[in-house]
Amino acid sequence: MIKVTVWHENYHDRTDEATQAMYPGGMHNVIASFLKKDEEFEVRTATLDEENCGLPDEILEDTDVLLWWGHAKHDDVPDELAKKVHERVLRGMGIIFLHSAHMSKPFRLTMGTSCTLKWRDNDRERLWTVLPQHPIAKGVDEYIELESEEMYGERFDIPQPDELVFLGWFAGGEVFRSGCTWYKGLGKVFYFQPGHETNPSYHNEQVQKIITNAVRWAAPQVMIEKLDCPHYASLEKKRLENN
Repeated sequence: MIKVTVWHENYHDRTDEATQAMYPGGMHNVIASFLKKDEEFEVRTATLDEENCGLPDEILEDTDVLLWWGHAKHDDVPDELAKKVHERVLRGMGIIFLHSAHMSKPFRLTMGTSCTLKWRDNDRERLWTVLPQHPIAKGVDEYIELESEEMYGERFDIPQPDELVFLGWFAGGEVFRSGCTWYKGLGKVFYFQPGHETNPSYHNEQVQKIITNAVRWAAPQVMIEKLDCPHYASLEKKRLENN
């Protein structure tokens, strides 16, 4: 089983009528509901308003893949929690940053850049699959039409992605690196742009397929308990001593 935690700041879902109408019960529960369709995923949710921001050590340490959605409350996430998330990624945990999580503390810490961009809401997006052989793109169409999504435009201040899987084009003329991967330490990172709280992108079956594929791709291959720099004895010396 792949243990998945869907983290959400859960602010607009409690305060904004348009978000409540688009995602009854909360965006995190909508995302969790389609992930639960995969029998190999064990899915839980966590929110900012819960104790320890929903991510006490025992939950974080029991997570193979963490999905992170934030927008208006980035500053309310404690620096110490962001550091713990970053360290667990380096130790092997997979992480998927969704939409406006580009400005979250864990993403900016992991990227080491400002992660700034241009934006404008309610634009038509055509999301192109530019690396169709990638596991995250398995079964995804050549392009996806999103009639209403928040435009994110270049320049997106991120390190050069290890892989660019999806490229967004918007009706206003902008383009954006909408689906990017990085390998950080022993962990895998995926950033995926669609998912504004008042737009229906997470109800789109192709978007759901991408996120589901990303969870499977990001699942740890190696996980270590701590980061250290151990003293390492010479293997050749050992070989000679044994002879």
